Amino acid sequence: MSDFTDEIVLRPRFEVALRTNLDTLQRIFDTVTTDRFVVKRIDEHIYIKFRKAEITFWSPQLHLELASFEEGVSKIHGVFGPNPTLWTFFMFLHFGVGTFFVILGIFAYSNYSLGHDITLLLVGMFFLVIVWFVLYAFGRMGKSKGKPQMEQLKHFFRSLIADVPAQ
Repeated sequence: MSDFTDEIVLRPRFEVALRTNLDTLQRIFDTVTTDRFVVKRIDEHIYIKFRKAEITFWSPQLHLELASFEEGVSKIHGVFGPNPTLWTFFMFLHFGVGTFFVILGIFAYSNYSLGHDITLLLVGMFFLVIVWFVLYAFGRMGKSKGKPQMEQLKHFFRSLIADVPAQ
């Protein structure tokens, strides 16, 4: 199994090749019993999340996709990431801030061309830049707060596939 790096990035991806067939891997994830994690399998997609009691605003989850392109060899593609609802919300905020910035820029240019005062529009654009920095800082803070739980997910995943020989 290829080792993960020490630095955990925002949405780290990995791939693990194993000498086993897809059905064996699916059975491993179907028979998991743990008090700490919720493991859901939908076809070749597996989602590993923390139980409700341990979930915080920044709790990550692990999405695995099982694939097999040759007999006796399977690959697991994994992605660590935040809750999809939280991720979508952050992307919506970034898109909204960017859209308002462009709109204010267009209004500022139009008003400047017409000889009107654009001070309020420039202040608004400056405020949106500050909001972008705040969103960035908030995301970095969440990344650092979610890192210990991401490590726990990584160790749990490794323990599940520890008995399966690597390619």
